Amino acid sequence: MAIHWGGDASFARLAGSSGVAIIGIRGQPDRETARLRIRAALVAALAAHYGIDAGRIELHSPQGAAPWAAVALDSGHHRIALSISHDGDISVAACSLNGAVGIDVTSILPVPDWRPVARDYLGRATADALATLPHGERDTAFAQAWSEHEARLKCLGLQLSEWRDDLALALRTCRNFSLALPEGHVGYLALTGVSGA
Repeated sequence: MAIHWGGDASFARLAGSSGVAIIGIRGQPDRETARLRIRAALVAALAAHYGIDAGRIELHSPQGAAPWAAVALDSGHHRIALSISHDGDISVAACSLNGAVGIDVTSILPVPDWRPVARDYLGRATADALATLPHGERDTAFAQAWSEHEARLKCLGLQLSEWRDDLALALRTCRNFSLALPEGHVGYLALTGVSGA
């Protein structure tokens, strides 16, 4: 799925018929600047979509729960599902008019202890599949599997935890869509209850 880089276009143009908008920013010098800039981009896009002042939008990100935007309209308050991810100098955010959303961006890097990490957090089947790949392909495949997993967890409002059979069942309720990212990164958007985007 395409990302609007810069975050200054209207949500309506970004979201289209899917009801999901993906915004990205690059080049932040530190995590706090990235956090502030991506949130400002989300507020600006939602304000443009609804044709209201940005002051009528509040972003909420309580610890241990999925973030959301509270939009104060004349007809009442609307709650918009959000998801945000940072990696290096890249930040991405998704907002959905149609329910829960999860997004994740991950750098492709060597993970020396990939085998126990994959087994403990991604499940034995994924760890076994990664073990069959040549070393050069494994880093990318591990980053993809990790990013898909994180996006699904965020979509369901779950924290990272060790693999369990009941977790596997819950994660299957999400559909993942690959993001178009700069070289050296992978990322995914997760949605529930959709057949396509």
